[in-house]
Amino acid sequence: MTRSIALPDGRSLEVHEGGAADGFPIVVHHGTPSSGLLYERWATEGVRLVGFDRAGYGGSTRNHGRNVAAVAADVEALADALGLERFATWGISGGGPHALACAALCGERLTAAASLAGVAPWDADGLDWLAGMGEENLVEFGLTLEGEALLTPALEHERAEMLTSTPEELHRVFETLLGDADRAALTGALAEYTHGCGAHGLEADAAGWVDDDLAFAAPWGFELDAIRRPVLVIQGGDDRFVPPSHGAWLASHLPGCEAWLDDAHGHLTLVEDLIPDVHAWLLAHS
Repeated sequence: MTRSIALPDGRSLEVHEGGAADGFPIVVHHGTPSSGLLYERWATEGVRLVGFDRAGYGGSTRNHGRNVAAVAADVEALADALGLERFATWGISGGGPHALACAALCGERLTAAASLAGVAPWDADGLDWLAGMGEENLVEFGLTLEGEALLTPALEHERAEMLTSTPEELHRVFETLLGDADRAALTGALAEYTHGCGAHGLEADAAGWVDDDLAFAAPWGFELDAIRRPVLVIQGGDDRFVPPSHGAWLASHLPGCEAWLDDAHGHLTLVEDLIPDVHAWLLAHS
């Protein structure tokens, strides 16, 4: 089920729901660039899944100039609109920092959070943020540092390439970002899902993508040590989208977190294989 909810500042948020209607709600933060469409393999007994298009993606209004922390207010409004008394949350890749923002800033009804292959803060002490990323990411974040005026046309060009590609062509689109594990996984249903999510999120323009990148390379608007609820960090060792050094850094700097660091996994393999396990962990901490 897809619906649009009105936000207090006049924007709207497109929400996608699936799973058990009477299950425990888990709010999903999608990657960059993507959208909140849900993958059928994520269905988990006892879980009501709630995805949403982050501001500027898909059917959600842009929030120009947003930082990572801004998502917490949108999620609180989403929870109000859906009548969620308690819920958990997870985010994949570019959604990881946004899940952590909710862990730091949302109210007590948020029980626990998980970050899967999420990037660390840009100014993370002792971390070479770009080391180990594929060439496409190195170019993209180089433009991010140059500012919105240069980043926007470059991402609009990338958006056009993605929209004219097919699921079978994603190996070419993500050429320098795919390690062996992800290259093997990105076929069939996962390729269809990944392509469809990106197409929905970018169907109008690249605004959400631009705003995500700028937010990642700026102060996030919250401190990790402000998090006082259970957090799970998951990272694959064969990841060229978000290198394993990011997951290791987060695991060592998030107070009291649990970490699943697995060299056998990549980036996309987490989407394909681990989400029911993530849901089980979140339910155990609800």
